[in-house]
Amino acid sequence: MTSFASDELAELVEFAEELADIAARETVPMFRTNIAIDNKSRKAQFDPVTAADRAAERAIRDHIAAHHPEHSVRGEEMDDYAGSSPLTWVLDPIDGTKAFIVGIPVWATLIGLLDRGAPRIGVMDQPFIGERFVGTPQGSYVQGPLGARRLQTRELTRLEDAVLATSDPHNFHDPWASARFHALRERVTLSRYGGDSYFYCLLAAGQIDIVTDPGLDDYDIVALVPIIENAGGIVTTWDGGSPVNGGTIVATANAALHETVLDLLAG
Repeated sequence: MTSFASDELAELVEFAEELADIAARETVPMFRTNIAIDNKSRKAQFDPVTAADRAAERAIRDHIAAHHPEHSVRGEEMDDYAGSSPLTWVLDPIDGTKAFIVGIPVWATLIGLLDRGAPRIGVMDQPFIGERFVGTPQGSYVQGPLGARRLQTRELTRLEDAVLATSDPHNFHDPWASARFHALRERVTLSRYGGDSYFYCLLAAGQIDIVTDPGLDDYDIVALVPIIENAGGIVTTWDGGSPVNGGTIVATANAALHETVLDLLAG
């Protein structure tokens, strides 16, 4: 893994935030409008995509191509681009498209930077609220209506004291995974649903202790890993593996809690 010089790191973080600004200029004007919706899924489930998703990803990719054509790009809505650099941008122009189309401001633009396959920089931007979470090797922070502050996860280790979140418990289609999720839910003090990537950032901010979702793609999680890990949290698959390729993901506030959660999920 490359060790960035401080000036190079600062430039890449600034560039990632520029990409978030560019995406916001496409997404916000279309939010809470009568936007056309396509269903990408050929199966029974609803997997929406809108003109805002496509416009935001195109704008981000154009900016990367103009300034860093050597960087590779992977995004949700368009084909991969292979550059010559060990750096790869992983993009989700609108994470939480279902929330976007019904007007709930928990959707976000996710921008992650991989260095030789390892997540190094992550940005989660919710431009309608004006809140942005950023993770870097030098720490994680949030900027928004309440000002700017460093992020730090909570230190609690007892499941009975923990707050659990997931985007939708009905997404656990596999009966075994559903049973394990509900076993976890029965142990915690509070459960909340419907927050998409926002929940992972609130974990980094010390508001939530456990977040888990099945069936995530890499572009759903790569940007969130640096935000969580550089705030003190842990994020893996349910079997303790790397989250970089997606899958059934669990993030927790600290290593001790993570071990307890993985043991429970394993049954």
